[in-house]
Amino acid sequence: MPGPIPSIAEQLASVPDAPGVYLWKDAAGEVLYVGKAKSLKKRMRQYVSGTDEREKIPLMMEQVRSFDYVVTTNEVESLILEKNLIQQFSPPYNVDYRDDKSYPFIALTLDDPYPAIKYTREKHRPGTRYFGPYTDARAARETIDTVRRIVPICRATCAEWKRLTAKDGAPLGRACFDHHVGLGPGPCVGAITREEYSANVARVARFLTGKHDDLEVELERLMREAAAELDYEGAARHRNRLEAVRAIRERQTVVSSRPLDMDVIGFFREETIAGVHVFVVRHGRVLYGNEFVLDKGLDVPMCELVAGFLMRYYSEVTDVPRELVVSELPEAVAAVEEWLTAARGGRVRITVPKRGEKRELLSLGERNAQHTLIRFKVRTRYDEERLNAALLQLESALALPAPPLRIEAFDISTLHGTHSVASMVVFTNGRADSKGYRRFKVRLDTGEANDVAMMSEVLRRRFAPERMKDGRFGSRPGLVIVDGGKPQLNAAVAVLGELGLSDIPIVGLAKREEEVFVTWSDEPVALPNGSPSLFLVKRVRDEAHRFAVEYHRKLRGKAMTASILDDIEGVGPKRKKALLRHFGSLKRLREATVDQIAAVPGVPRQVAEEIAAVVRQSARGSGVADDVAHGVAEGAAPAD
Repeated sequence: MPGPIPSIAEQLASVPDAPGVYLWKDAAGEVLYVGKAKSLKKRMRQYVSGTDEREKIPLMMEQVRSFDYVVTTNEVESLILEKNLIQQFSPPYNVDYRDDKSYPFIALTLDDPYPAIKYTREKHRPGTRYFGPYTDARAARETIDTVRRIVPICRATCAEWKRLTAKDGAPLGRACFDHHVGLGPGPCVGAITREEYSANVARVARFLTGKHDDLEVELERLMREAAAELDYEGAARHRNRLEAVRAIRERQTVVSSRPLDMDVIGFFREETIAGVHVFVVRHGRVLYGNEFVLDKGLDVPMCELVAGFLMRYYSEVTDVPRELVVSELPEAVAAVEEWLTAARGGRVRITVPKRGEKRELLSLGERNAQHTLIRFKVRTRYDEERLNAALLQLESALALPAPPLRIEAFDISTLHGTHSVASMVVFTNGRADSKGYRRFKVRLDTGEANDVAMMSEVLRRRFAPERMKDGRFGSRPGLVIVDGGKPQLNAAVAVLGELGLSDIPIVGLAKREEEVFVTWSDEPVALPNGSPSLFLVKRVRDEAHRFAVEYHRKLRGKAMTASILDDIEGVGPKRKKALLRHFGSLKRLREATVDQIAAVPGVPRQVAEEIAAVVRQSARGSGVADDVAHGVAEGAAPAD
C-alpha cells in the first residue's frame, strides 16, 4: 500500500536551488499566489518555516495543499513569467488591478498603405504602434480630434479609407467627408503622395510622444515656406495648426526647465485597496495623468505593491520613459530595471527622490492617488457595502445575537501609573460617531500601571445604572471592545456581571497579533486577514488608542506647565491661571516672547522675563514634548 502523502515541508526537499516562479495552490487546485525567487528552495521554505513576515502569509498557508514551480535561467525571466501567470490566474493574494478591464489606446496602423489613427482597446497587434494607455476614454478621443486638427491624417473608421486600404492605396476618385473639412489629407483622391503622408504620420507620432517642440518648429518652417511661395492659403493652414500646438503647450503643466523624460507614480494605500496616479512627463511637461485602483492595500509590503504595478502597467505601455519616480523601490529592482531597459531599448532608472522638484511632483501624485481612491469609493459605494459586510461578518465570527450597530471601545493610557486616563469611542453603523466619545480620569491610585484594575474601574463607571439611563451616553451597545487579552476581558465580564449586564457582548482585542478574545472560547478568534470585519475592528481599536493617548498627553502637559509655574517667584495662583488661560499650553508659553508674556493682564515685565527664562530652560532639560490638542473629537467630553 502507498504511504501517506508527504507534507508540504517534505515535498520542498525536491525543489531546486535555482531562480524561478512558484505557485501555491489550495485543495481544489486553484492558484492562491504566484511568486518569483532567485532561489526557489530558500524562498519557498520561508513560507513553511514562518520566517516570511508578511501578514497575509499565515492565512494563505492554512489554505495551501500543493504547489508547482517553473525553473528559469535568470531573475528577469522569472519576473516576466510571474507577471504572465498573475494575469492568467488572477490569484487572490497577488496585486492586480481592482477592475480587470482593458484600457483605451491611440494607435497608428503602420502596416497599411496609408496608416490611420484610431481609438482602440484591442490587444496589441504587430504592425500597429500604440500610445497610452489612457484611463480617461474621453481624453483619448479628444486627443485624436486635436491631433487631426494639427496634422491631417485618416481615421480608421472612415469608410473611404477602408476601401482605399482594400485596394492597396489606389485612389478611389471620390473624396471622403474629412478631406472636405480639412481633417483628412485626401489619399482617397490622390491629393497627397505616400511620402508626404508618411511625413504626416511621423509628425503625429512625435506629437503623441510629447515632442511638441519639434512639431512647432516644423510647422513654423512650413508656414514661412508657403508664405515665401505666395501660397497664402497653405500658410494660413500651417499658422492655424501652429497656434493649436501652442495652445496645447500652454495648457500643459511645466514641472521643470529641464527636458525631463519620466513617469511619476504616486500611491495611496488603504487596508484593502490602493490608488495609483501616474503623471506622464515628457520634455519637462505633464502630458496627461493616468489613474488606477489596485485590489491590495496594506496587505502586502510597499515594495511588492510597486513591483506588481510596474510589471502590469509597463507590459502594456509602448512609450517607456528614461526614469520612473516612485516613493519606494520595488522588490528585485535590478531585474525590473533590466526588463524596462529591454522594453525601451535604452537605459531606464527607478528613483526615489528625497527633495526638489521630483519630490514635489511625487507628493502631488500621491495626493491625486488619494483622490482616485475617493472617487472610486463614491462611484462604487465601496465603503457602504464594506461596512455592511463587516458588521455581518462580526455577527457571525463573534457569535453575536445581531449585527453590532453600536460598538463601544475602551483603552487605557498611563505613564507608570501617573496621569492615567481612559477613552471610550463609539462607532455607529460602522462609522466613527465622535459625539458619543467620552474620556475618563482614572481615580484608582496604584502607584504603578495596572491596566486590568483601571479598565474595571472605567467600565464600572460607564455602565453604572445612572449612566445607562443617561441619554447623553446613547443607546445600549451591541458590542463592547476592551483593549487587551484574556485578563482584561475576564475583568470586564466580571464588572458587567456585577451590574446585571451580562447580556451585553464583550470581547478583548490584543494589539500584537490582532487576536479577538471571546467569552465562549479559550482560543482567540482570528478574523480573516484583509477582511472587512478585521479592518473595522482595527479602526475602532486604533481610534480608541488615539483618543486615550491624546487626553493623557493633555493632562500631562497641563501638570507639567502648572508645576513649572509653581517654582517661579512672583507667579501665584491668580497669575498662573491667567497664563494658562491665555496661552493654553506649555508649548505656546515656551514659544512666546517676553513682550507677549508681559501682555497678559497682571504680569509685570520683570516676572515675564523670569517666566520666559524658566520655561525655556525646562524645555532644554526635560526632553518632554509638548503640547496637546484641546478638542480632539467634536462633541467629546469628560465623563466625570
